[in-house]
This record gives sequence, structure tokens and C-alpha cells, in this order.
Amino acid sequence: MIGHRLISYKLLVGVLLIVSSFFARAQSTALLLYGGPGHETFLGCLNCGAYNDGSVCNAYGKYGSPYQSEGIWNAYGTYGSKYSTQSPWNKYSSDAPVVVDKEGKFYGYLSANPYIAKRTTIKGLVALADAAEEFDDLTKLSDAFCGR
Repeated sequence: MIGHRLISYKLLVGVLLIVSSFFARAQSTALLLYGGPGHETFLGCLNCGAYNDGSVCNAYGKYGSPYQSEGIWNAYGTYGSKYSTQSPWNKYSSDAPVVVDKEGKFYGYLSANPYIAKRTTIKGLVALADAAEEFDDLTKLSDAFCGR
């Protein structure tokens, strides 16, 4: 049991390092997440600051709160449940949210499913999706991703 916790802790530290480097190199282009039918539902900005109203890292905002129905951090919501086919945390999903910029450039699917075609190749986002499977705790995952 202690060995498993140590491995999980090391994985969390690794995710934090990858994610912090992701934010340190944050692109000037906002990376936006869309899900739902036709990927028309805005789920938040992945690399916007924590005080941005549209950020998935704004813990008090619509997209960063674990209590909002359309948030990726709500473990019981459509876009946060690991059982929902529209969630990035579902390791079997084929309908994960898409990552795009304001111009509509496609950066891939944010998905815990490593076999989904066109999964994002952005290292920080891949680490985030992979860590969701290991931790099974969206609060800890959002804290790690957002540097809280």
C-alpha cells in the first residue's frame, strides 16, 4: 500500500513538472476546449490564467469549479465523469472534447483514451489525461494542473 502511494506521489510530481513547463511556455494562442454533440459546448480555456472567467483553472468560475455541470472537474457531470463518453477522463471514449484555438485550428482530442484517433500531442495535456486514470481524484488533478 505504501509503495503504491509512493508511485502515485512520484507520478503526481511528474505531472506537476510537465504541466508547469506547459504553462511556462504557454502559447500566446488560447487553447479552448469544446465538447458535446458536434463539439459546440464551450468547456473552458486550458492555458488562460486562473483569474480569467473562461479558464478551467478559475476555481470559482463556470469552467473551473468542481460544482458546475459543464465543467471538466465535476466528477458527476457530463464532461467530468470518467463514465461519460463525452468526458476527457473516460479511457474508452471516442467522443472526447476537442482542443482548438480561436481561429478553429484543431489540436486534437483531450482524452484519457490513448487509442483515440487524433488525440492531442501537446505534452502537458497528454500528461493531464493520463494522470486522470491514475489518480481518480479530479480535485487533486485540477490542483496539479492549475498549480494550486
